[in-house]
This record gives sequence, C-alpha cells and structure tokens, in this order.
Amino acid sequence: MAKSEVLEWAGGRLDFAGGCLVMGILNVTPDSFSDGGRFLDADAAVGAGIAMAQAGAAIIDVGPESTRPGAAPVAADEQIRRAIPVIERLKKGGGAVISIDTRDPDVAVAALDAGAAMINDITALADERMARLAAERGTPVILMHMKGTPATMQKAPQYEDVVSEVLVLLLDRAERAQQFGIAAERIFIDPGIGFGKTAEHNLELLRNLDRFVASGYRVVLGTSRKRFIGGLTGKDVPAERVFGTAATVAIAAAAGVSILRVHDVPEMVDVVRVANALR
Repeated sequence: MAKSEVLEWAGGRLDFAGGCLVMGILNVTPDSFSDGGRFLDADAAVGAGIAMAQAGAAIIDVGPESTRPGAAPVAADEQIRRAIPVIERLKKGGGAVISIDTRDPDVAVAALDAGAAMINDITALADERMARLAAERGTPVILMHMKGTPATMQKAPQYEDVVSEVLVLLLDRAERAQQFGIAAERIFIDPGIGFGKTAEHNLELLRNLDRFVASGYRVVLGTSRKRFIGGLTGKDVPAERVFGTAATVAIAAAAGVSILRVHDVPEMVDVVRVANALR
C-alpha cells in the first residue's frame, strides 16, 4: 500500500520524510524492568518527557502499567491516576506527539481526553472497545504481537516459524482494525521483541525486519535495553545496554522501520540520524 511521507490527523502530525523517528519511553510505574520508579512522581515524569522531546523524540510513549515478564495487571483507575496528570502537562509543553501505552480502553479514553494522540496496545486491539475507540477518534494505533500475557509470555515460548507466525497475526489484526474503520495509514505493526520470544526468536525477527516493512504498514520496534541484548553483551544491568541497543537501532532504521521505541533518547536520536542519512 502507498504511504504518504507525512501522517496528519486531528491530534498530531508525524513526518517520515527523513526516515525513521524516535519514540521516547516514559514509564510512570514503580516496577518497569529498566527504569521502574524513576518517573512515578509526576514532576519527574514531565521533566523527563520534556527532555526527550527537546532531544529529538517525535513521540513520548507514556506507560502506566509495567508489561515486563511476570508483571501482574494494573487496575484502570490506578493507571489513570499515574498517567493523566503527566499527559496533561506534557500536552501543554508541546513539542512531541503523546502516545498512551495501554491495553485498557478506559485508560485510553482518559488519555485521549487528556491530550494523548496515539494508542500503543500490546494486545493488538484484542478488546473490541479499543478498536472502536480508535476508529471513532481517528487515532493512530500500534498493534504489537505478544504470545500470552506479560505474566506468562516468557514461559517457554515456541514457534514453528517465528517470523511468519508473528507477521501473519499482525496482518490479521491490521485487517481487523480496518474492518472497525481505522484507516490503513494510521496502523503501525510491532513484532513485539521480548514479548513471548526467546533470544533466538528476537534475533530471527531482527534479521527479517524487511518482511515486516514490505507489508506496507509502518513498523514500530522496541529493543531498548532488553534482556537478549544483555545476554549478547554480558551486561546484566539494563541501563548498561545502551551500545547493544544502538546496534539494533541502527539495523532497524536502515531496514526501513518507521519508529524506534527507546529509553536513551539523545543517544538513539544520533544513531537514527546517521542511519537515516546513510539510507
């Protein structure tokens, strides 16, 4: 399918003319795998989000529920309590599109009302209410692949052909999203690195990013600081996986991925700028 270089909608604008864009991860949780607790305080979260935008992030992805392996669900009212004050203040600050990272439609409604303009759903719109919401609001959506739930996904995940199986499910969910009335150009697909995949599954997906890009949908990828990078580099501390992350970011940008979701925004903006120029 043909994609315009600029994606515009009532709530925002993303310009892909120069290549890949960076999405900054802003977890407003006490227990996320890499930065849990750092931005639970609203003032700290808003400051971090503004800094990400100033460093070149086109999107700030606000996450009020940890989805690390083994994580338990968080009630909608608690997610709303964590996320909405941050979104409201970031919206006033301007400079970046705000995304809400949630699988709960009630949280998404509150976030969109507060100023968020994208929905990042790790369940790929499994809940029909989320699909209807995105269609009604004209909101871009990120459909991510996950095998199982955060609580169960890393318990011996198995595939016959991980690339084909992940791609087929994402294309099926993208088609379903269109049936609900979401425009194809507003649908992003994410292979879900680390979400129900072994280290080798993750590597196989990264080796075949071109197949996802060739689907015609814009691709989002999140490898930042993940465990498989620690396994390859020997870095047990997530914050020490910046250079390993940079390698995956460069490869993904060169492969034509549209959005890279990262913790270390200034560093990865530099990586993406160079990769975009080379591409």
